[in-house]
Amino acid sequence: MMRRALWEGLVAGAAGAAVMTLGEKLEQRLTGRPNSYVPARVLERLTGMAERSGRASDAVNWAMHYGEGALLGILRSVMAHAGLRGPWSSVKFAVVRLTNDQILENATGVGAPPPTWPRLELGVDLLHKAVYAFATGVVADALAGRTGPGPGQRHARTRPGRHTGAGPLPREEAHARR
Repeated sequence: MMRRALWEGLVAGAAGAAVMTLGEKLEQRLTGRPNSYVPARVLERLTGMAERSGRASDAVNWAMHYGEGALLGILRSVMAHAGLRGPWSSVKFAVVRLTNDQILENATGVGAPPPTWPRLELGVDLLHKAVYAFATGVVADALAGRTGPGPGQRHARTRPGRHTGAGPLPREEAHARR
C-alpha cells in the first residue's frame, strides 16, 4: 500500500497544486493582487540559499509551491488508502496543509501567525488552501478507490449503523461474517 500511496500522492498533490494555482491566477486577475514570493523565501531559508535582495526567484517559488503540494499529497493518499475518503477527509487535510504552511513560514521568520493578518488576506489564503485540499482529495480518493475500500471502510461495514460510502459487502464477505 505504501508504495502506491507514495506515487499516487505525488500525482494527487501536484494536481491539487495545479488547480490551486489556476484559482490563484484567476483571483489575482480579478483582485489585482500581486504574486506572493513567500514560498521562495521559505525554501531559501530552509536550504541556506542566498536570499536575493528584493524579489525572489520565480523558479525557486515554483519549486517550493509544487514541491510542497506534491509531498503533502502523499499524506492525503495514505489517508485515502486507509479508507479516509470524501469531503470530510479533505476538510481534515486542509487543516494539515494550512498547519504545514504556518510551521514553515513562522519557523523561518518569513511569515506571521494568521491572527495577525488582514482579514481579506487570511480569507484568500484559506480559500486557496481549501481548493488545494479538495482537488488533491478528489484525485487521491479516485486513485485509491481503484483498489477497493480501505481498512477503515471495511471495518465500518462490519458495525451496525455505520455509513461507509464504500457500498455493500461483497456476497462472499457478508456470508463469512454471519
